[in-house]
Amino acid sequence: MSFLNPFALLAMAAVAVPLFLHFFNLRQPRTVDFSSLAFVKELQETAVQRVRIKEWLLLLLRILAIACLVMAFAQPTLTGNLAGVGASVPTAHGVVMDNSLSMGVDAADGGGALDAARAQAEGVLATVEEGDEAGVWATAPSSARADRPPLSPSPGLARTAVGALETRAGAAPLGRRVAEAAEAVAETSAPRKVVYAIGDGQRSTLGDSVAAQVPEGVQVRLLPVGTRTPPNVGVRDVTVPGRVAEAGQPVTIEATLVNYGEEPLPNYVASVYLEEERVAQATTTLEPGVETTVSFTVTPQERGWLRGAVETEGDGFPADDRHHFTLNVPEERRVLVVRGEEQDTRYIDLALSSEMVEERIAFRTTAIEEGALAAAELGQYDAVLLVGPRSLSGGTVEALTRYVERGGGVFLFPSAQAPPAEYNALLDALGAGTIEGADGTLSGEQSIASFARVDLEHPLFEGVFDQAGTGEDAEVEQPDIYRALRVRPSGQAGQTLIELSTETPFLYEARHGRGALLVSAVAPSLEWSDLPTRGLFVPLLYRSVYYLSAGASTTGAQLVAGRPEEVRIAGVSPDASLRLTGPEGTEIAPDQRTLFGATLLQIGTDLRTPGVYDVTAGDRLVQRLAVNVASAESDLRTASPDSAAAHLESVLGAPVEVVRGTGETDIAETIRTREAGTEIWNVFLLLSLIFLVSEMLVARLWKPETAAT
Repeated sequence: MSFLNPFALLAMAAVAVPLFLHFFNLRQPRTVDFSSLAFVKELQETAVQRVRIKEWLLLLLRILAIACLVMAFAQPTLTGNLAGVGASVPTAHGVVMDNSLSMGVDAADGGGALDAARAQAEGVLATVEEGDEAGVWATAPSSARADRPPLSPSPGLARTAVGALETRAGAAPLGRRVAEAAEAVAETSAPRKVVYAIGDGQRSTLGDSVAAQVPEGVQVRLLPVGTRTPPNVGVRDVTVPGRVAEAGQPVTIEATLVNYGEEPLPNYVASVYLEEERVAQATTTLEPGVETTVSFTVTPQERGWLRGAVETEGDGFPADDRHHFTLNVPEERRVLVVRGEEQDTRYIDLALSSEMVEERIAFRTTAIEEGALAAAELGQYDAVLLVGPRSLSGGTVEALTRYVERGGGVFLFPSAQAPPAEYNALLDALGAGTIEGADGTLSGEQSIASFARVDLEHPLFEGVFDQAGTGEDAEVEQPDIYRALRVRPSGQAGQTLIELSTETPFLYEARHGRGALLVSAVAPSLEWSDLPTRGLFVPLLYRSVYYLSAGASTTGAQLVAGRPEEVRIAGVSPDASLRLTGPEGTEIAPDQRTLFGATLLQIGTDLRTPGVYDVTAGDRLVQRLAVNVASAESDLRTASPDSAAAHLESVLGAPVEVVRGTGETDIAETIRTREAGTEIWNVFLLLSLIFLVSEMLVARLWKPETAAT
């Protein structure tokens, strides 16, 4: 047993008071003999013995009551085998600090939540004694080195780490960092190992679904920081549904907003910025806890990789008010035209020539013969046009399939010299259905079909057909079709964009991986149709190439701050050294490796500052990446301390004890009390009350001098 307030034991001298009073009141009576009272002497001796027993019992009860009261004030605790290791045993202290963005809001008792957490951490470090070790783990470390902090016998180093903490995006779940700290302290030789988790109990960032077991013998304690939960609106995602973005042409941008507050927000305004200029706004009503998608129409005026952001109205959590994205308006499209043997490609060549493009976006066209396709480096091109190939070998089909999977686009035109089924191997590999034959003849005289239906909602047709101002159907030009393939669509990945009156596709799309295949039922030849001489041919070809060369999206990669990612960069030399330049001018050289036609960047946890990062090869900008706050960090709702402890227990597989306190001194005293042992002052206080009540009952109810004999 030990005492937290041993100086109170000096008051034990008070037990002498009832002893002094007892012996002071003992008086020797004078002896007076009366002959008439001699018969009562025997009775007198019996009564006096009973009175003396009562007096000694009262004395004992009073002494015990005073002694127990003094013991209660001395705060006795049980140590040793009864309550664990004593307070003087060397201890390894692991302090896990939540410095996620939610710790930037106000604490419940005023001030910042992170400041309150620092005070609690100082309270923990105030208990570090000689022979102890301490280390500080942040949920969002400032660098890769700080991700694995060392344990040090100097509490000053830990205090410096606590004082240097700032709120940062990309925080790991609290439970994961607690497990990492527990593994570190478990490796020490200290007899006692304790991990303290200090945070606001944000429910969405307490712990993920991956359980991390705490080593046996490590105690886990939760020090909750009470915070005010302000209403907040977060942007969960920003997408560009279309695959085509051109300068001077409208582009649709969609943003998914979530109201994490408890009240609906009518007439809520969100804005879109391109190159720091506000270009669109949208107004909507946000219901609590419901995802709402808002659409914006913007018209980019520049080409290249443009910086963009969706900005919400200001609220109590400004860290997520701006969600970054990038918009790719290519300066040129790299197109590979593969000429089939004896195939007429003059209309394709003319349409893609610089004379026809004029002020529009330029196509950088490379033309090769069919026999050179097998050796071509497809990854260097944004789109591949197969203009009437006679045959496709197994190796060529495999290369084209891999190219489409990784975001490339292929446009297949048939050949009059090739059996239609020659292309089925490629269609089958891409899940694009089959070609069953062809209808009509290469006469150029009799039309066998016309356009019956056009999927005008498809992004490929934006601006191709004239729209009636009253909302009526588009005016679709009708070419004469002399011969056309019979394509049987695939129900899994295929989509008919233009359907003929024969109920077969004229233009057919199959999505595969991140890319697409377009199949034309007619060749770009006047023997198949008069389409090459129609006004529809050039814009339809332009849009098809735009659509195919857009890759998986017109936006660049959107990364989550602090989360490792792999980003595929196409169109760079395998020997090029790529670098990232952040919004604050910081440069990062990520690990990279060469893939088929691209370079894979392996990005670690270094990107923690939200914004747009430039990917450069030397002085050339090759792509831009958007880094944003994780959507989970926008949900500021917190769990109660007991609920947070229960959640951490389920994640860590170990008991989690809640330590409540508000300041450095309060936390330090509470921890010292718990480390010293199990307090039993309340037991002594109860015993003192029992002895006092017993003394009162004995004094009033027991009358030994009047007892019958």
